[in-house]
Amino acid sequence: MGSNDKPTRQTGKNHAFLQSLGHAWDGLRSLFHYERNFRKHLILGAVTLILGVVLQVSLTDWLWLVMAIFLVLFSETLNTIVEAVVDLVVGTTYHDLAKRAKDIAAGGVLLAAFFAVIVGAIILLPALLKRF
Repeated sequence: MGSNDKPTRQTGKNHAFLQSLGHAWDGLRSLFHYERNFRKHLILGAVTLILGVVLQVSLTDWLWLVMAIFLVLFSETLNTIVEAVVDLVVGTTYHDLAKRAKDIAAGGVLLAAFFAVIVGAIILLPALLKRF
């Protein structure tokens, strides 16, 4: 390889499961490193899980709590994807459709967060009230 040659980057399909897993792990690290809201959702999810342990919620309640947490994290992931692709396409140019796409993706995260708050309130508030 000459001094002007750039290293080759993978543009095709993954050849092995571990290769796919490595790319997925890179994506999660990128989410954590670059997305402040993803980190906030992780912290709130962890607090919710700790509350669930302290309050000894039932197995069914655990399923709802974990589903709500992962729904928010997944929604934030999709929102990040939409934002990145839109920014890649439009760059610094303003476009109404780009704004609409980003707003709708953010709205999806908001819906997931509302769902998580409702699930958390239904499960954790009665358990908290019993303890106090």
